[in-house]
Amino acid sequence: MKSGRRDLNPRPLEPHSSALPSCATARWSEYCLLLLGRRQTFPFDAVKALILKRPCACSIAAAILLFAVGTILAQPRTHLNLNEDAFAFAVQLVKQGHFIADGKGAWSEHRPSTEEENEFIRVQGFTEYSKWHLGIDDRYPENTKRRYKFPYGDFKNVHRCGVLAVQARAGEYRYSEIEYAAARVRAMIEATRNRTR
Repeated sequence: MKSGRRDLNPRPLEPHSSALPSCATARWSEYCLLLLGRRQTFPFDAVKALILKRPCACSIAAAILLFAVGTILAQPRTHLNLNEDAFAFAVQLVKQGHFIADGKGAWSEHRPSTEEENEFIRVQGFTEYSKWHLGIDDRYPENTKRRYKFPYGDFKNVHRCGVLAVQARAGEYRYSEIEYAAARVRAMIEATRNRTR
C-alpha cells in the first residue's frame, strides 16, 4: 500500500534475480523512457514547442545529421582484405593435423610474443610471416608487420582459440570475408578433432 509520499531513501533496492528492472519500480519512474512509464523528466512539451516555432532550423539540423551519418557509413572502414594465401595455408595445416584444439580465451597466452614474431621474420621473412595472418591491410607496405592482421597460429600450429579470436573480431568490425574464412577453419578443426576421438 502506498502513502503517496516520496521515498526518503533514493538508493536503488538491493538487486535480486526476481526483481524488475530499475525503470519498472516506482522510485525510478521519473527516469523511465517514454513508453515505460507515465512520469518522466524529459521535457517533451518544450521540445515540441521548439520544433513548432523553428521548423526550418530543425529541418536543416536533421538534414545535416542524416548527411553526416550517411557519409560516415558510406566510407570504407579500412583497406582490409582476406589473405587468400594465409587461408589456404591454414586449411592445409589443419588437414595435416598441425592444429591445437584449445579452448576459447586461451589466445592471450598462446599468441606469439613480439620477440617471437621478430625472430620469425628475421629467419623466415615477411612472405612466411604473412601466411599466419588472415587479413591484409593494403595501406601498408609488404615488408611491415602493420600490413598483416588477424593472426591465428604460433608459427607451428593453427590454434582454435586464435581462429575464434579472428572470427569474433572480424565479425565485430564487419569484415565478413575474414569472419567466414575463420569460421571455415574452425569448423575443419572441430570436425577433424571429432573424427580422431
